[in-house]
Amino acid sequence: MKKFALLMMSVALLWAPLSHASTYAKTQYPIVLVHGLFGFDDVLWVDYFYKIPYKLQRKGAKVYAATVSPANSTEVRGEQLLSYVNQVLAHSGAEKVNLIGHSHGGPTARYVASVAPSKVASVTTVAGVNGGSPVADIVLTGLSGSDVLQGTTATVFNGFVNILELLSGSNPSQLPTDSLAALRSLSTEGANQFNQRYPEGLPSRYCANDGRQRESNGVQYFSWSGGKTYTNVFDVADPLLALTGLAFSETNDGLVSSCSSHLGNVLKDNYRMNHLDEVNQTLGITHLFETDPAQVYVRHANRLKGLGL
Repeated sequence: MKKFALLMMSVALLWAPLSHASTYAKTQYPIVLVHGLFGFDDVLWVDYFYKIPYKLQRKGAKVYAATVSPANSTEVRGEQLLSYVNQVLAHSGAEKVNLIGHSHGGPTARYVASVAPSKVASVTTVAGVNGGSPVADIVLTGLSGSDVLQGTTATVFNGFVNILELLSGSNPSQLPTDSLAALRSLSTEGANQFNQRYPEGLPSRYCANDGRQRESNGVQYFSWSGGKTYTNVFDVADPLLALTGLAFSETNDGLVSSCSSHLGNVLKDNYRMNHLDEVNQTLGITHLFETDPAQVYVRHANRLKGLGL
């Protein structure tokens, strides 16, 4: 009998950490992941946030991947996201959501928190284009002065985006595409104009982490980003990001500078990750000696849980 009791105690001790782990990322409110420019739900069984929803769910989180236009202005995408959030609230029965947006998904999430703060518990931007990107500036400058070039470029990019939508199972007619509007929103000028209209969570000055407005209208704000461009020789996307990174005169991930990503509580802005590593792409090929990107999301979910969010 004593041996049986010891056996049961051993089983209980082994089961306890497993049981605890299953609720490690169980936030009070559902998590909604918001993709960036040219983003998608999944294409050919590869999701944009590669394996991140799965790992969050394994730790107890309720996760949704938002469906918004792969390319359009921040406001248009923001209205689409607001509609999606309403669907999540109706489906889950929750009162609020935790929004986590990568790249253009950051300002998109900020828009929803600004216009409908009662529906948002927190906003976290991952390499959010909160201060604009010089890469978008360069592309727009190259297209300026030629209506024909702009029209041709828009047609090509919009066609590419529509193909992505079809492959991911979305209907392009329901999610209008405007690549030029997306580029304008992501430019320095466009971001500054957006920030004047929706300033919640922004630092008091560029690159600051002074804690200003970490909570606004009942919404808590967080951000993190990478600070390297070339992180793994086996990742075919790294050379391109190393090239676009030359557009910056400061630490960046290839498309967004560390300073531009600052919002609310800046958790870290120099992970050894580039813009794709931050969503565990390409196919999980990231820096060998950096934290697994998916685990950064899991730990943040635990942080939100600890805050009662």
